[in-house]
Amino acid sequence: MANNYWRDVTLKEVADVNPDSIDKKWPYDHISYIDISSVGQGYISIKPAFISLVDAPSRAKRRVRLGDTVLSTVRPNRRSMFYASDPSPDWIVSTGFAVIRPKQDMISPRYLYSCVFNQTFTDYLVAHEIGAAYPAVSVNDILNAPIHLPPRKEQDAIAGILGALDDKIELNRQLCKTLEDTAQAIFKSWFVDFDPVHAKAAGKQPERLKPEIAALFPDSFVDSELGKIPKKWSVRAIGEMIQVLGGGTPSTKDSNFWINGVHPFCTPKDMSSLSVPLLLSTERKLTDDGIARISSGQLPLGTVLLSSRAPIGYLAVTEIPVSINQGIIAMVCNEHFPNYYALHWTRTNLGIILSKANGSTFLEISKSNFRLIKAIVPTVEVLNSYMGLVEPLYSRIESMLLENQLLITIRDELLPKLISGDLRINCTERILERGA
Repeated sequence: MANNYWRDVTLKEVADVNPDSIDKKWPYDHISYIDISSVGQGYISIKPAFISLVDAPSRAKRRVRLGDTVLSTVRPNRRSMFYASDPSPDWIVSTGFAVIRPKQDMISPRYLYSCVFNQTFTDYLVAHEIGAAYPAVSVNDILNAPIHLPPRKEQDAIAGILGALDDKIELNRQLCKTLEDTAQAIFKSWFVDFDPVHAKAAGKQPERLKPEIAALFPDSFVDSELGKIPKKWSVRAIGEMIQVLGGGTPSTKDSNFWINGVHPFCTPKDMSSLSVPLLLSTERKLTDDGIARISSGQLPLGTVLLSSRAPIGYLAVTEIPVSINQGIIAMVCNEHFPNYYALHWTRTNLGIILSKANGSTFLEISKSNFRLIKAIVPTVEVLNSYMGLVEPLYSRIESMLLENQLLITIRDELLPKLISGDLRINCTERILERGA
């Protein structure tokens, strides 16, 4: 139980909401803009968009400062929010957010963020949301939300523990993104811009390539139906190179397919929340009987998944055996078209994939249309070299994602106990020492 020095307050006693607007004097000719789609549960998934002030959307209004908690007021159950630990002075968020600025003489900024991130706070917001299509919570209801307030020294200690976990989670997330960007950059250099081939055609040694890898690239181009491609490479339909499979959903009314299921079942929703395209878990699980109802059965590790409708374009490589629903196309790859090549090829050619989609209610790319799309196919030797470079990158990404899963579990177990006072700081430190 919390001790007598803790007290219950409302958020408006310890913070202001939306105190600073771009409508006031603005010292820049640009903004770094953050929209709802760019924010996940506790992090910014897409770098703020640097745009001129004249091109800024009308909803770009709310200024973010160091120590603010930024919370989406739309669909609060999604818990889209972040803590502004290092914002640029030109950060602006849309009017779909509430910017919560702590009164720092009363509450630690990170302690306030922990209170807002707590599931109990989300439950309060959901209970006060209005609207059916786009349920949202009002600023007034946010201001009246209850906050459990310990003495400042204990606030700082709690914020320090939870903040350290959040910082490590965010560092891992950024490192994962950097590693994935590296894999994408290699793909673009080798297979889109053909940098090694252009260098050799000009009589130069390809930059940043070991001689044994550079030797695998030709020194000239040939014509193809996709334009000029490196000599000895080819153009083939996707369906000629790999297995392209679809999925389905066993009846949700039949409990034999779902109750006590242990086999991961992937939907586009599972892919939509991925910060990097590696699938380690799914929300729902199937029984053996459920898997038997899906024609593609259980797909092997390393399968590339593409959401094929509503929307088209979510991507993932499976790190677990999965079954898929009807909104996903699966690519079972091989050495002639390996999975990380397929992943980055799909991302690079998403515009072409979208052009092959059809549908009246929503666009969908069918398996038959997808199979016909033409792709450049390098030699196996070049593909093997690419995989040799990027597979270790994705192995490191997977390790950090697994570490984050553990850190998130620890944080989510500690957070409600710490901010309620049920778990005291000295106990928490002993728990973390045992887990180290």
